[in-house]
Amino acid sequence: MIRKGVFLSFLLLSVFTSLGAQGLEWGNHHYIIRGEVYVDLEPIYAGHIDEEYPLDKSAAGRRALEESALFYSAMIFGWTFSYVPGERARRINENIDLDLIDSIQFGDPALYVTDTFTENMRLKVWTDYHLSESHQRRISVWRTGTIRNAQATGYSPSYLEEYPGWLEVKKMALEDAARAALRAMLRGSERNRPREVTGFISLASFPRFYIDAGRWAASARFRVQVTEVIPFAAY
Repeated sequence: MIRKGVFLSFLLLSVFTSLGAQGLEWGNHHYIIRGEVYVDLEPIYAGHIDEEYPLDKSAAGRRALEESALFYSAMIFGWTFSYVPGERARRINENIDLDLIDSIQFGDPALYVTDTFTENMRLKVWTDYHLSESHQRRISVWRTGTIRNAQATGYSPSYLEEYPGWLEVKKMALEDAARAALRAMLRGSERNRPREVTGFISLASFPRFYIDAGRWAASARFRVQVTEVIPFAAY
């Protein structure tokens, strides 16, 4: 295994190797979760050429680890959410507020790199995250019978006047995927459109990002626990 602290040197030496941990799949091993991210070496986000353009492998490796830490945080801790489905007749806009419950920090020694390779000007990185006992308990909660599954694709804006940074643009697409997933899930379960829905939502696995018509798209699967459905009659 290669610890995170030596990952940048690992990339600079361009040693792309598989260390055997790739056989550990989510759901088949109780102590390790894993995922793949890729980083564009010539990044353009929301109409902006990134300030580090083009990326060297050191910068790309750092970004891969930052992104992986975000997704592991979303898988283990998840977000609290408040979702307003929106109602055109009442002039209420659809909206979602997500608040990450806790986060895994850059440099966490439980995050291991298992494989890296470059393809089509992208650095692809596989990582494992070794779960502590408290993390295992959190993961088990996301597998209980009260949790519902949802999935959707979300999009970031094709252009932003002010560039918020590469990771923020990807977060926008991921949060939009959560909004779309909640909307589809509630349409299948609620007879009447609610005023607001609150609860908890987590990633079931790493999302898949791609460019669609000039926008970043995030295809993601979620686990959802609804804690309150507020009808319009309550107001």
